[in-house]
Amino acid sequence: MCSVCHGTVESHVISLRTPLGRALFTFRHRIDGLISRQMYSVGSERLIQQAREIQESELQRFYSRLVKQLQAKELGHEAVDSLQRLHLILSACKDSRMLPSDLQKRLLSLLSSPSEQIQVLTSAVLRETLPLSGQEVNYSSMNSHSAAMLLSQAASGAELSSLCSHLLSRLDGRSPDSQAPTVTHTLPILNVLLTHSPESLSEDHVTLLCKKLVDWLRYASITQGGGASTGGFFTGSRSRQPVPTAELDGSVSGDFFTVLCVGQGFTEDQWMNVYSFSMLRHWLLTFHGAASGPMAADLASWLQLSLSLSHSCAPDDRSEVDGSLVSMVSATSSSSRLLPPKERLREKTLQYCLRLIEQSDRKAQKRIDVELQKVCLVEAVCILDGVCEEDPSLVYRAFPCIKALFSRLNTDLSFARVLLPIAQFYLHHGEMAAVECESVWKLVFGRFPAELFNDPFLAHELLRFLRVNVKSLELRVPLYTRSFPNLLKFLAWDSAAVVEDFVDLLPSLVTPGTAVELLHTLLDLPCLSATLILQLRSASLAISEQGGRTFRSLDAFRNPTLRGLFLFLLRGESGSGDTIDRLSSLHSLLSEAAEWPRVLQCSQVVPPLLHIYFDAVVAVADERLLAHLLQVQLERSSLLLNVPKYIQQVHRVFSCHLLRLCKLHPSLVVDQSHELLEFGGTSANVYKKEELYTHVVWVLGEYLSASCDSRCSVSLITACFEALEAVLFEITSSSPPPGSDCPAPRVITTLMSALAKLASRSHDLIPRVSLFLSKLRSGSRASPVWCPDEEDLDAIVTLGEELWSLLKSPGVAQSVLTPPPQLSTPQWHRDINVATPLQLRALTGLTPSP
Repeated sequence: MCSVCHGTVESHVISLRTPLGRALFTFRHRIDGLISRQMYSVGSERLIQQAREIQESELQRFYSRLVKQLQAKELGHEAVDSLQRLHLILSACKDSRMLPSDLQKRLLSLLSSPSEQIQVLTSAVLRETLPLSGQEVNYSSMNSHSAAMLLSQAASGAELSSLCSHLLSRLDGRSPDSQAPTVTHTLPILNVLLTHSPESLSEDHVTLLCKKLVDWLRYASITQGGGASTGGFFTGSRSRQPVPTAELDGSVSGDFFTVLCVGQGFTEDQWMNVYSFSMLRHWLLTFHGAASGPMAADLASWLQLSLSLSHSCAPDDRSEVDGSLVSMVSATSSSSRLLPPKERLREKTLQYCLRLIEQSDRKAQKRIDVELQKVCLVEAVCILDGVCEEDPSLVYRAFPCIKALFSRLNTDLSFARVLLPIAQFYLHHGEMAAVECESVWKLVFGRFPAELFNDPFLAHELLRFLRVNVKSLELRVPLYTRSFPNLLKFLAWDSAAVVEDFVDLLPSLVTPGTAVELLHTLLDLPCLSATLILQLRSASLAISEQGGRTFRSLDAFRNPTLRGLFLFLLRGESGSGDTIDRLSSLHSLLSEAAEWPRVLQCSQVVPPLLHIYFDAVVAVADERLLAHLLQVQLERSSLLLNVPKYIQQVHRVFSCHLLRLCKLHPSLVVDQSHELLEFGGTSANVYKKEELYTHVVWVLGEYLSASCDSRCSVSLITACFEALEAVLFEITSSSPPPGSDCPAPRVITTLMSALAKLASRSHDLIPRVSLFLSKLRSGSRASPVWCPDEEDLDAIVTLGEELWSLLKSPGVAQSVLTPPPQLSTPQWHRDINVATPLQLRALTGLTPSP
């Protein structure tokens, strides 16, 4: 657990300081090679199984042999190999083991070994063991590996608090250890501790660390760690003069050191500056709100006090050195030395971040430093956002710099990942600063998805931004819901990576104004996926297959007469139409794309998202909109890209939610009776859309009744009866069409039940049903072509006989096939006015309890 967190600290530093980043990156991979080489080599499962089955006697002999190996003055390859085997044995066991005391004490002493390889292995082994009672670690030689071991084995918060006290005393220069290592190893350990147990830091610890962070951030030396020689060939080291650090463009750096200053070497306090900035956002987030800044009502008096004290700078306060943009920006905060430590840290953090933003405007001489500038900009803007959240009075000092930064970067999409934190800043503080934010949202919801949909890192960051701020975006950014055609491009391009994000975001995109178009867009998502592929191919050189034949769909994409079909799929905002008029033509053009892996993967995420869509639309749509959606389901059931299994899965979703909508609003069946009858009266749907057709027929038979809607007339019932009767007669009197299977028994039984229900509501239709059922019984004696399976045929005939017998008594048939609501959902066991509850209680008393 702690080793992972230590890696997180390293990743912070990697992203901020290039030389240190390369060293730590190499070091981390060396750790992976040392610890995991045996566990993940060929046959690792066999090794793990052997480690779990090792006998206790053999294990004790191994312990004794290892103790002897570790007592040698120099540990060779045999000791390293034994430590690796011991780590494998301990990590393969489900429970932690207790090592012999002499072995564990020897391992503790090796935590301070001069060999980094031994330190890594020893720490990994000890993290898998139970600590000895009275176990002590030599704090004077503690490093990151021993700290990781201590954190993993800490039994109480008191132990962690004691460790914090020791680490902070080292940072404060009060450590009694004469051979204490440099403090640069201490801050990453504290950051790990902060991740897992922030409560172990007392208020005094927090105050002390705030003071130290201020010193490291603002007052690090501005000269390089190694001086430059001023003499000739025979010049000695005494003649070396201090050389100031430089900016990334080669000029002399300003009034204080930051992570964007470069040099041939760095001093300890400069490294602490780098470490401090790498953990600063984590620190501020952990103790967010611990100390509130001045209230907005006191903003005027706060600024007046700062201005009155701006010329009375203390000699030891070096924050007002001339020659820096940040010095001018922070002129109102020269009295920060009078603030409590937490507020003073916020003040110096503001200065530091503004200084970084100013440095990022310089043209870096190396390409890798350009990336460093981007990473630092992201961190600086995020920190400024957090600082302004804690103290709103700082918004007025930070926003001009953020606004200028956005104006400088908004035309360069290579800075997209920097512009997202800027958008976050605008979202949080734009109203307070009274600035126009429309250009920010046009960039975030417009150009980003349209042009960078194939950037996985931006997709992750942007969708994370949307998930974190979805409530604010719904209320304050109307462009958000209108931009779903653009946002869905991320899903169409890399559906497996971002589907979890859209599971959370999709309900927020469903509104009465977007519901219909959003449904069409979800159904066309495989088409969008294919179109994005064609767009990238068209922008590059012409791509041909091995045989030399160009893709037909690529030719169609480049054809000006067909360009409009693809441009509609690539639209950036909603409102230009529900769907494409020539969908069947589009599907024909993209027929070869149905087998592309990216399109196949995209088609697999559509059905689950449709379930989420319908769950959301029921909560926001009125009955009129639901009627429109029901009509869309029937229309689009025939207009889907022919991807393997995609059509069947979509029909299954439609069937499920068709029943749900009609159950919630039975009047929908009368409202959409024309469309439902047209669909139910088409015999081809029996073979091509079995799932959906069965549910449509069931809905017509169940809810086309005067008890559900007073507008349901006898003529409407008769029209529905005749349409379904014609289909049932056709499929039971002829062979299936060429290439089609026989109709499913469920379709036939559903049609029979629906006709019986309709006839029970209009008694004039009963003779027609009875005649058909009698013919069905007589015709079943010979094996019919429409049902070759005897068991299925017997089930169909049995149901026909039951319905025929029931319809002989029309009154009984109506109450059985169309029961009133009080019968279909009985509550007799709760009715105190009838004798049923008494009878039930009596029967319960007579029934023996289990």
